Amino acid sequence: MDIENANVAAAFAAFPAEVRAGLLGLRARIFGIALAENIPLEEALRWGQPAYLAPKGSTIRLGVPKTGGFAIYTHCQSSLMSDFRALCPDLNFEGNRAVHFLAGETPPEAIDMLIRAALTYHTA
Repeated sequence: MDIENANVAAAFAAFPAEVRAGLLGLRARIFGIALAENIPLEEALRWGQPAYLAPKGSTIRLGVPKTGGFAIYTHCQSSLMSDFRALCPDLNFEGNRAVHFLAGETPPEAIDMLIRAALTYHTA
């Protein structure tokens, strides 16, 4: 899937090559879930990172943490990460804001639960 937003495309191009594939894989999963759930999705930059915004969701961001690898971020004041940590305690969490992955690592299918929860956070 092409990146239409030039600023987002530039952000992905600036990521280190060893983590770019993992980040693009997460991006594809976000768009795939949004499409399957019929959720409108906006792709933009927030805090210099690719961000995914749904009308009734909580923002998801993708980036490279200072410790290396790559990460998926959610709003730290939401319950998204704490709820997800209860389901998948063995993942590498950064507090209530991110799940980290090593370069070359493929995020587990369970990450789709976090993505779906974030895209629908303010529904019902």
